[in-house]
Amino acid sequence: QLQESGPGLVKPSQKISLTCDISGGPITWDSYYWSWIRQSPGKGIEWIANIGPGDNTAYNPDLKSRTSISRDTSNDHFTLQMTSVSPEDTAVYYCAFRPTEHSRWFRGWGQGTPVTVSS
Repeated sequence: QLQESGPGLVKPSQKISLTCDISGGPITWDSYYWSWIRQSPGKGIEWIANIGPGDNTAYNPDLKSRTSISRDTSNDHFTLQMTSVSPEDTAVYYCAFRPTEHSRWFRGWGQGTPVTVSS
């Protein structure tokens, strides 16, 4: 199971940190690609970043300059940090995992955590 947590409401220009806690048994970290995805009313579903075997990362080019994904295999979670947020970053943020880097099918999803950027 995946469970997201985040700041909820933040002001423009702030930095946010989202965490995805993983539970339910031994995690084979290097067998999957661990992703952050968001959904907003205006843009629909948008992939943000992956972290995969060997800590290899990949980012949406539109967000790469402001995002960083990492994982903590000792504590069974991975995180997303995003800097300089604006109202356009308002969305529900989901963590998920998939068997290959570009698979369109995700094996599991969290329930999502809403982030609202507003002054």
